[in-house]
Amino acid sequence: MRIDLNSDLGESYGPWKMGDDEAILQVVTSANVACGGHASDPETMFRTLEIARDRGVVVGAHPGFADREGFGRRLIPMTPGEIERLVATQTGALMGAAALAGVNVRYIKAHGALANHCADDRAAASAIARAARAFGPDMAVLAISGTELELAARNAGVPVYSEIFADRGYLSTGRLVPRSRPDAMIHDPRQAADRLVSYLETGLMPVVDGAPIKLEAHSICVHGDGPSAIAMAAHIRKTLAARGVILKSFLDPQVQ
Repeated sequence: MRIDLNSDLGESYGPWKMGDDEAILQVVTSANVACGGHASDPETMFRTLEIARDRGVVVGAHPGFADREGFGRRLIPMTPGEIERLVATQTGALMGAAALAGVNVRYIKAHGALANHCADDRAAASAIARAARAFGPDMAVLAISGTELELAARNAGVPVYSEIFADRGYLSTGRLVPRSRPDAMIHDPRQAADRLVSYLETGLMPVVDGAPIKLEAHSICVHGDGPSAIAMAAHIRKTLAARGVILKSFLDPQVQ
């Protein structure tokens, strides 16, 4: 079995540091790099891209609402057209830094409140799909499994891949438990890894409010901004490898 392990990175800003990107990039196979909306700046983008390049990690854009104070986790009212242009311009900014670093931006993954909004709102999801399509046929979308964004990308002819979250709780609807709830996050690396092993064996994801649900996944996300992020990512990789799972980017031809 092959699967991707991704993380949201490049989320520092100036002297303010978020997470340990260099350490996480020794573990993951894909990096979702913030592009100036919810976090990051040109130097942070460039440095993160350089490390990803040197580690052989596939790079994607991680656009979000322009909300640094809320870290992109608050819903900002925007029209579909505004979302399309927001995603396109943020992705374009990262692509500029990537050109300097000598890497390619291969996919788009929405961040935080934008991702949650596009999970259920068809018009917003279609806006992201249109933005991705504007970059050409090789730009893919990484979407939360079982959402409107998956459908919108397929309908737009955009390559789309699905992700599940290693360290987030799930509802029976397939959506993530809101961060305002105490059961939103899984902090214990063993618990997270055991849940993933169970999922990979059965295709069923445990939820906090009912029976396990079926989800598709090409990639597993582990957040890079928590205090246990490094331990979480490393333990998950070690556990999956021990089970014979090969970790490769979802854009590696052997994964598809």
